[in-house]
Amino acid sequence: MSYPQYSIVIPAYNERARILVTLEAVVDAVRANQWDAEVIVVNDGSTDETADIVTNFARTAPEVRLMQNPGNRGKGFSVRSGLLHASGEIVMFTDADLSAPIPEAQRLFDAIAQGADIAIGSRWLATSRQTHRQPLYRQIFGRCFNMLTRAVMRLPYADTQCGFKAFTRSAAQTVFQLQTIERWGFDPEILFIARKRGFRVTEVPVSWAHDARSRISYLRDGLQMLKELCIVRWNALTGRYGKEIQVISRAGESH
Repeated sequence: MSYPQYSIVIPAYNERARILVTLEAVVDAVRANQWDAEVIVVNDGSTDETADIVTNFARTAPEVRLMQNPGNRGKGFSVRSGLLHASGEIVMFTDADLSAPIPEAQRLFDAIAQGADIAIGSRWLATSRQTHRQPLYRQIFGRCFNMLTRAVMRLPYADTQCGFKAFTRSAAQTVFQLQTIERWGFDPEILFIARKRGFRVTEVPVSWAHDARSRISYLRDGLQMLKELCIVRWNALTGRYGKEIQVISRAGESH
């Protein structure tokens, strides 16, 4: 049985306003670039028509399939579930708002082809690539959180939070089976795990445009992220990230 070269995972929660446009853009890019790819939308317990829109679209786009979470579990849970059950040799996730245009995925794929195990998009390595910048207060919050994350987690990356990351299948299977954070703060955890397990991580500048419809709450989610940084450090101290993992078989694959 053959498997796709790429898997593109899109976590989605109440995305009826933009999921159709997003899927059209992703499938257009897949076909234009002749990527051998599957597109997986992970519906995170949406209470609107997100699942129906995806299902209807998939009837004429065989690249697309829908996964359903058991209720609303968070972006981190959705990304983990989608990537662990993807079939591609290279797996990635992108936010449903496509703040990083999907053709930029080729930059991540190229970094992996050049030897990286993980390629992470960055908004800050080349700020000239930002076509629509965040408001100043959001930039300040993001920079402050990133500085704190780098200090607490000892991560050397300019941008840990960009929702545009790609992994070899092997790296994804290891990192996401060890992931414990299920909501907004999962990005620093997966990068911390990647470094701890010896994976080569390459940061790649990508084009990016701020979407004013972002749902993050700076006070509530900021405090939660701080709590989650402490959880990651505790997990590291207690050996949680050193556990053995078992590769999840793809459909039709045996070990």
